[in-house]
Amino acid sequence: MNAIDGIQESIKDRPNVFFEMESFLPKKNGLYLSLVLGNVNVTLLNKHSKFAYKDEYEKFKLVLTVLLLVFSFTCRFIFSYRALDALFNFLLVWYYCTLTIRESILISNGSRIKGWWVFHHYVFCFLSGVMLTWPEGILYQMFRNQFLTYCLYQSFVQFLQYYYQSGCLYRLRALGESHNMDLTVEGFQSWMWRGLTFLLPFLFFGHFWQLYNGLTLFRMAQLPECKEWQVSMCGCSYLVLFMGNFSTTLGVVYHKYIHNQDKSKSL
Repeated sequence: MNAIDGIQESIKDRPNVFFEMESFLPKKNGLYLSLVLGNVNVTLLNKHSKFAYKDEYEKFKLVLTVLLLVFSFTCRFIFSYRALDALFNFLLVWYYCTLTIRESILISNGSRIKGWWVFHHYVFCFLSGVMLTWPEGILYQMFRNQFLTYCLYQSFVQFLQYYYQSGCLYRLRALGESHNMDLTVEGFQSWMWRGLTFLLPFLFFGHFWQLYNGLTLFRMAQLPECKEWQVSMCGCSYLVLFMGNFSTTLGVVYHKYIHNQDKSKSL
């Protein structure tokens, strides 16, 4: 019986072993990386290089999160200049563009970030670009403070997420329950289940704030003085962000809850 249990455990470990081996094999760039970098091989061929690149990615996210937090606070409460707002939106566009490239490289090297949390950055990059082109006017000023306050809250939540998720990942890797290339992400994933009650209220509040932003923009689009296409486009982007974030987070929570229930019944 012990031999059978040992064989079953070995079989369970095989997919992780093959996944680890595959991550070191050179592979063709995806469409996005091919458009940005061409045919440059981005596969890192040893663990030290992979971990160094992953750690540098995490530090980049932390530094930019703090910078965006300070910048959004400055624009919201200290200075009210359209040029400064444009610089803030340009920083958002650059940040999310850079994240999409870095994450594509990480995925090519074995990182398991996927699905909505990757697409989320493309949507927010597009949204920031639309905000950057929104001309000064009555409607822009109507939405400006709400947008900056949301960005301030979002940066604060991302700062909380970084420290909470990095702590979770450290514990799981120490216990051998997590892959070494797993990352902190902007959202909720199954490995973050421990300490769930701490993070979820902040996440769901941010999701519904996105819904509120979208509905606000659609109401503004009905005003007779609304001539800017940016109003409706930003409204659509916020609704996409809300639906994707809310449904994905809810799905992960439900899946994890059912998994825990099945595990407790089997015991």
